[in-house]
Amino acid sequence: MKFNSLDLAGPMEIELSRFSDDRGYFVETFREMKFFEEAGEYRFVQDNQSLSTRCGTVRGIHFQTHPFAQGKLVSCLAGSVFDVAVDLRADSPNYGKWAGVTLSAVKGNQLWIPPGFGHGFCTLEPDTVVSYKVTAYYSKADDLGVAWDDPDIAITWPAVADATSLSPKDRAQPALAALPPLFSLKD
Repeated sequence: MKFNSLDLAGPMEIELSRFSDDRGYFVETFREMKFFEEAGEYRFVQDNQSLSTRCGTVRGIHFQTHPFAQGKLVSCLAGSVFDVAVDLRADSPNYGKWAGVTLSAVKGNQLWIPPGFGHGFCTLEPDTVVSYKVTAYYSKADDLGVAWDDPDIAITWPAVADATSLSPKDRAQPALAALPPLFSLKD
């Protein structure tokens, strides 16, 4: 298990070691002690999974506010995605900046997104399954987002990103400039 820093402090790509033979492979997908050493002492309380049937499906940018702010450990179980973390900590020098990683079932890598960051992805293949462990329970009252195509964030989405795939909720997400300060480096 190897933790790789990204251009933003906090999110990390995690490369997993696979042990393969003629039957397939074995991989350890989570080891609490190693995760605590590299990412901090977060407790996971819920697992989520999504299936996107079409290539180019965009989901996000989503986050939850306090007291249900979520860290997410994201994996791609089938297909592949371009997965993005956006820094939403108002006092961060990287506020509004993003980092992205391609996650795939073939590679078996993961993305750790700490609380205080937004999360979104674009599928790169049909029938893509994304799984993520979260550090807080889902709370409808605290579930917010920011526009996936906000020019102030300026995410370089893959060419296959299809705006028509957005959910009604994601079509109505506000711009970053419309958000009040929600997170801090001290959180």
